[in-house]
Amino acid sequence: MEVDYKSHIPLHVQIRLILEKEIMSGIYKEKIPGELELMNRFSVARSTVRQAIRALVDDGILEKVHGKGTFISFKPVEEWLGSFRTYSEIVNEMGMKPDIRVLTQHETSSPKEVGRTLGADNFYLIQRVRYADEVPIGIEYNYYPLEIGYKLSQHNLNNASTYNLLENQSGLKLWEAKQIITARVPTQEECELLDIPNTMWVLFIERINNDQDGNTIEYEQSIYRPDMYAFVVSFDRKKI
Repeated sequence: MEVDYKSHIPLHVQIRLILEKEIMSGIYKEKIPGELELMNRFSVARSTVRQAIRALVDDGILEKVHGKGTFISFKPVEEWLGSFRTYSEIVNEMGMKPDIRVLTQHETSSPKEVGRTLGADNFYLIQRVRYADEVPIGIEYNYYPLEIGYKLSQHNLNNASTYNLLENQSGLKLWEAKQIITARVPTQEECELLDIPNTMWVLFIERINNDQDGNTIEYEQSIYRPDMYAFVVSFDRKKI
């Protein structure tokens, strides 16, 4: 990506936006190129580069270390495994602003493997994108038995906790869950929604939530950017 010298947008703003996009896309892992390299790349003065970097430092995306360079300072969202916690709770604890936006919700019969998991030919899909500080970090595909799905559809599901709605509005009890975490190549649509290059693999999560009677009340497939989301687990070695 390069700057547009004919644009009405100041050069330092354009450079800031380009660098932020490249950082969020995972192009830079620890630090960004030095000032001289950026000056040569964009054919601008040092003061212009410094303005762009200063803005990213002020936003908490970069951190300048004297004598060493300018480093990426943001941390990925960390989810501790082993508990039912909402996405908003997780992101808020990281000091970030959560946002969840609905893409689509409707009755469907595809994919067939979901029907086999839920024990039904038709089921209800709710697809949403998850954000942290306005950065898209995950896409969730939540599938429900039709009765449960239509109950959820009566609510505004933007920024809503489906866990809370299931328990407080539908009278269901989340009792047990099984979760599998792997990795896969994202689709082109998913790359566009997450604003990532098609060379980046994503974390792929499958989760089945059951009630007290062992009935499956939710089947979730989610993908997350590996540079923006991490799963954490704690172990203890018992002394005998």
